[in-house]
Amino acid sequence: MSALHFQDARAIVFERVRECAAIPATETVPLDAAAGRVLAGDVLADREYPPFNRSARDGFAVIAQDVAHVPATLEVLGETRAGEPSRFNLERGQTVEIMTGAPGPEGADAVVMVEDSVRAGNSVTLQRTIAAGRNLIMAGSEAAKGDCVLPSGVLIAHPQIALLGTVGCATVPVYREPEVAILSTGDEVLPVDAQPESYQIRNSNAHSLAAQVRRRGGRPRILPVARDELDETRRRIEDGLRSDMLLLSGGVSMGKHDLVEQVLSDLGAEIFFTRVRVQPGKPLVFARVGGTPVFGLPGNPLSTMVTFEVFASVAVDLLGGRSASPLPFQQVPLAEPFQHKPVLTRFLGARIGGEYADSRVRPERGQGSGDVAAFARVDCLLVASENRGWWRAGEPIEVMPL
Repeated sequence: MSALHFQDARAIVFERVRECAAIPATETVPLDAAAGRVLAGDVLADREYPPFNRSARDGFAVIAQDVAHVPATLEVLGETRAGEPSRFNLERGQTVEIMTGAPGPEGADAVVMVEDSVRAGNSVTLQRTIAAGRNLIMAGSEAAKGDCVLPSGVLIAHPQIALLGTVGCATVPVYREPEVAILSTGDEVLPVDAQPESYQIRNSNAHSLAAQVRRRGGRPRILPVARDELDETRRRIEDGLRSDMLLLSGGVSMGKHDLVEQVLSDLGAEIFFTRVRVQPGKPLVFARVGGTPVFGLPGNPLSTMVTFEVFASVAVDLLGGRSASPLPFQQVPLAEPFQHKPVLTRFLGARIGGEYADSRVRPERGQGSGDVAAFARVDCLLVASENRGWWRAGEPIEVMPL
């Protein structure tokens, strides 16, 4: 098979997984257990938000016309604190002292901050003009009763938890987490708690993939390492196919002991592509056995992590009830000149700002796709197009936040 452009490969993943992805089962969980889950139904506002004209500042609720010219001295009718109803109805020349979060009095259309006032008994002199609507959030301006405030398919994080709590969702409907089996291959790979020989490595890939799966709303199942032996690799893959999705790490290159493609073919897999024009991660298998998506990711740690983010994350999204989103590319200026050989699209570890007091992106200089120490310092991927070989310092380049 010819190597694909990464966007074409992503499109194939989307279409083929969508063909076989049934709508996941749902369950209801307590609000405090909903973080990291995918919402399984639209959430509607149970009332207007805010439910009253809410002050955004400590200060004085006013009719804005009264402070069109300053200084302006107004009669203070009283005070309203957060947590109590307003008892006042303003007329021209009057004001109410008000606290942040308190309901504004009838007739008020703005709040002058307390820093811009001088109080003297039952009057106050306001020293700043203000436009109508300033510092007073009007009832229903955030949401009307019955509005959809969270659509089904959203991955729930702390902002969504805050909103769910605001609208009274003590329990939350969520989709069942897709189970993702993770299988590392290779005679050289040992458990992370083992003491390796100089020619052996610990199975960090399985655990980094598990973290990436959890972050996308999936439930990882780490399998024992498959040795470079055909029958054992087959047994492990057959075990992994009992899950909703299978991620393999290693065994997808052209070596005589790279057995993944052979085993998948023996199991009747539909193999959709085997190579993508990216670095790291050019040897990349995407297949389907029955209705189970399978990804054969390269074994080098950076290749494994990058190809999951760019390709396999699409499948976890769809299997978990989410709509797969485009890659979150941003344009960020380079801190220094950059060049590469424009044959493959390169996804390189980089940092934005970091210890520098700016917002420019800097590639992290590492020692190749096995340099986990360098990759642990990055916060984004610099995306160097296969159609361009160089950029000047200060020019914008695409980056993908991690």
